[in-house]
Amino acid sequence: MSDEIRLVLPAEQDFRRIAHLVLGGLGARHSLTLEQLEDLQLALDALLGRRDDEGEIVVSVHVEDDGVRAEVGPFPPGSLDEPDVSDEPFGLRRVLETVCDTYEIEERDAGSWVQLLKRTTTAAV
Repeated sequence: MSDEIRLVLPAEQDFRRIAHLVLGGLGARHSLTLEQLEDLQLALDALLGRRDDEGEIVVSVHVEDDGVRAEVGPFPPGSLDEPDVSDEPFGLRRVLETVCDTYEIEERDAGSWVQLLKRTTTAAV
């Protein structure tokens, strides 16, 4: 069983709640644990917080038997690069490494896209 939802939202902060609402509904439909859902929402917040402009951002979430895959972008090229030492106590890389099983940043279509994977507890690791 799998579902995919693709949202194209204004990148402005006010629209982030819509992404959370959709992610929560999808998680409830597929019986994600509260911890799994919170981890995905933290990852989404960390990424969406990198954009607050008048452009659009795409959030694509795909739920499969083994977990949840998400893709978020585009971000301006290089905007997701972080130095090893950051003034932020919880920089983007640290958040994504903590709450996702894997993440990958891919450059394409003149922008950066982030792919996330959060395995469900029933999936073999």
